[in-house]
Amino acid sequence: MSHVGSEILPEAESSHPTSVGSVPDSSITQYVGELRSNGIVALPTLVSPDQLAGMQRAFAARLLRIRWNNFDGYEKTEPYRHVIEDVLLLDRGFLDVAIHPIVKSVVRAYLGDHAELTEARGWKSLPTKRDFHGWHGDAWYDQTESTKIPKELKLAFYLTDVRSGAFNYMCGTHQKQHPRPVPNVEVKNLRYTSMVEMMGAAGTAFLFDTSGIHRQGVPMLEERQAVFFNYHDPAVKLQKDDRRFYRYHPLLLNAAFLGNLSDEDERLLGFGNETRFIPGYVRPAEPPFIYRCLTTTFNLHLRAKVISERIANRLRRMRTRG
Repeated sequence: MSHVGSEILPEAESSHPTSVGSVPDSSITQYVGELRSNGIVALPTLVSPDQLAGMQRAFAARLLRIRWNNFDGYEKTEPYRHVIEDVLLLDRGFLDVAIHPIVKSVVRAYLGDHAELTEARGWKSLPTKRDFHGWHGDAWYDQTESTKIPKELKLAFYLTDVRSGAFNYMCGTHQKQHPRPVPNVEVKNLRYTSMVEMMGAAGTAFLFDTSGIHRQGVPMLEERQAVFFNYHDPAVKLQKDDRRFYRYHPLLLNAAFLGNLSDEDERLLGFGNETRFIPGYVRPAEPPFIYRCLTTTFNLHLRAKVISERIANRLRRMRTRG
């Protein structure tokens, strides 16, 4: 198994293309060809330095504390990652990346005209030597009802420089088998498959077919912040757990960022598509015991605050009368 660097992928362009017209059709054809051949392709620069800085500031603001009650922040369900859902709410730059003309062109060519952006989330990965995520393909569709492998693309975008713990991808393993966890011994037996390790500076972007075998590399020696945008056909039936926990729900968008969208932009963002909308959805899982303890403590705090205010007001009135 050889480690392959950027030589098998197109080099990022230094300019900031604002339309497909600024990128030759031959470049789009090359990106799509790399995807079909290797399952992964590096993209040129998608945002300006100012846009990137705005995205970094907005993302960092959500990493200040864990989300709770009326405090915005990150979610945490595992030791090594702080997850931020619905990043399209945070800064216009995230939307610009998700519907960038180059991204739209490659997604349409690879997935077809019915593909939509179905998820936009990111996380901060914490330093660790543990291979906690492991090699896998992304399971998302109902494999009991699908004889073929529905195509799905993810757009990865680094918000920090990544010099360790980079995204690893086994080239050419896409569309070969239904996505599942892949043991290390099985990966070692892929003798004629090359691995690409996507190290890069903040702003690095690449697309990959999620059915291919991939993982977060180890060891991770410093924090990594990255965002992933998911594209597939929303008509494909989801696997049971993703339906139960309402993953791939209709996108949450910020109205301030939705000016000057084209019809194609609106279609890609799922405007008017209620296929995966669940009315009155209630998450099936029960909150953990610590959540109930904190909620009870917080309610006691609020009651104590009210009592304290009433006592203070009474003392104030007594002093006024005196």
